[in-house]
Amino acid sequence: MYADGTDGTGGDPLDAAQERRVRAVLALGGVPQSDLPDGVQQVRLRLLERAASGREAPRDVSAWAAVVASNLAMDWHRAKRRQERLGERLAALRGPAHASGEETSLLSLAVARGLDELPAAQRQVVVLRFFADLPVRDIAEELGIPEGTVKSRLHTAVRTLRDRLHEDEVA
Repeated sequence: MYADGTDGTGGDPLDAAQERRVRAVLALGGVPQSDLPDGVQQVRLRLLERAASGREAPRDVSAWAAVVASNLAMDWHRAKRRQERLGERLAALRGPAHASGEETSLLSLAVARGLDELPAAQRQVVVLRFFADLPVRDIAEELGIPEGTVKSRLHTAVRTLRDRLHEDEVA
């Protein structure tokens, strides 16, 4: 039996709040809006596969789902980079991309750009800590790394983001 009351065989393994959290982690991890439903389904599938394999239910389904979503976002970025390398010649022929018509605040744009420029491991802990609201201890446990490593990555990432925002203010 999972913490949300499902047994992993019939009902939805994610409740509405968990699904919103997963969507937020995916979006903040850089997954495009059009791919979010697939990402949520992947998290559900992994939770159901875990139950079907007989493994113990996660202690905190919500935290587990957020970490899985963060890993999926990292996988999405890796795949994107592979595609970009393969299509590098075509991209050079296309010319500059046009900005979307959406109005975005300069601050949120700078933060998003800053997140995109962080190394994957740093982006992952920032998203899990500040956007999925997981404590350092849970992040370390779910990622299988020491708490000190999580803290170090957070410190470096926050310093980089702060420097990036300061550069944007000056420019």
